[in-house]
Amino acid sequence: MKLEGFGIFVKDMGTMIRFYRDILGFEIKESEDTANVFLEKDGTLFLLYGRKDFEGMTGKKFGYAPGTNGHFEISLGVENYAAVDSTYAQVIEKGGESVMPPTTEPWGQRTCYIADPEGNLIEIGSFQQE
Repeated sequence: MKLEGFGIFVKDMGTMIRFYRDILGFEIKESEDTANVFLEKDGTLFLLYGRKDFEGMTGKKFGYAPGTNGHFEISLGVENYAAVDSTYAQVIEKGGESVMPPTTEPWGQRTCYIADPEGNLIEIGSFQQE
């Protein structure tokens, strides 16, 4: 098997599309008004599924954690430590929620965490000092 992408189940499709496309730079692959949206970032497929649509398709109800949650993270790499800091500042300035400001960890990675509008964690980091 080959990993082709990653999907999350969203409550407010428009808000989530705008966050991932306009703030994080993901490329949308189809019309913004569809129930299931395919975005792409650096060759990786990223899917947003409407919660109600998915539940309708499967005939099952699912539980969703409210607020900032720690079920998973999406990890984005940038070129160096300075880019971690500047990217974090840009995302926060555009409305991203800060979870952890840029920090250099003992294992040599400079990293930070933000949350998307529905509370999913996103890490922005680099192991390159310069």
